[in-house]
Amino acid sequence: MTKYLVTGSAGFIGFYITKALLERNEEVVGIDNLNPYYIVKLKKDRNSILKDFSNYSFYKLDLASRENLYTVLDKEKPKIICHLAAQAGVRYSFENPFAYEQSNLLGFLNLIEWAKKNTENFVYASSSSVYGNNKKIPFSEIDRVDNPTSLYAATKKANELIAYAYHNLFELPITGLRFFSIYGPWGRPDMALYKFAEKIIKEKPIDVYGYGKMKRDFSYVEDIVPPVLKTLDTPRKYEIYNLGRSNPVELLYFISLIEKELGIRAKKEFLPIQPGEVPETYADTTKAQKELDFEPRTSIEDGVKAFVKWFKNYQST
Repeated sequence: MTKYLVTGSAGFIGFYITKALLERNEEVVGIDNLNPYYIVKLKKDRNSILKDFSNYSFYKLDLASRENLYTVLDKEKPKIICHLAAQAGVRYSFENPFAYEQSNLLGFLNLIEWAKKNTENFVYASSSSVYGNNKKIPFSEIDRVDNPTSLYAATKKANELIAYAYHNLFELPITGLRFFSIYGPWGRPDMALYKFAEKIIKEKPIDVYGYGKMKRDFSYVEDIVPPVLKTLDTPRKYEIYNLGRSNPVELLYFISLIEKELGIRAKKEFLPIQPGEVPETYADTTKAQKELDFEPRTSIEDGVKAFVKWFKNYQST
């Protein structure tokens, strides 16, 4: 049986990918440092679901600790790596830049250095943030991505460059996935949907940046699971794919959907766009549709409804 490694397995996307692999009876090793960037309870609750599977092994460790990481990898010997662990957040990168150095750069390098001689396929999470303030809409994988607007985006661009170098030097099969505003049940509390829902339900004002005119290509988490699994199942020499819904939604409309599902009118504080943010994201997914059979099916209305249903239930536990 082929053994998989999923880093960030207790994270949002990592949880869904790990669960999907376990449900098809793959042997999965999960690594997560359970850091306190957001409430650790949520990470532990995700992980407790995964631990119910007998084919799941979990290690709490930091990828930046090379000795500890290699001890686990040498023991478990995974043949396929899905690297989803990273320090997330655009705004947080202004406050704590060295967290990004440790996780997104050193952690990435430690893992890919081990992978070059020991694995058959290396898939990693990039981000739509690499496009920066790209004036060409929609964003395509062939566009230049040389002008990041945040340190977070710069680290993701660096990951892509490191990945290409390792493929070129060591013929390591590598696929990078540029995720576009993934949302859904079990989502991160630092992301807009969770933050808005939490404040609205407590009748606290929400910060509406860009005066509500910003657009995001919100992508429902369950829609991106099949194409990620396909990249794990079919090694590619070196590829990058956009994974988004290709249907940008204005922030004010997004908020109106949350209000509708909660049955509460939000108190809004309208503010200018924040440093590091961009007016719009929009994925050209032609390549992913053709090569990964990517077909996002969940409308923003249905996705927000599913999240709010989960959120209400989770908040009551």
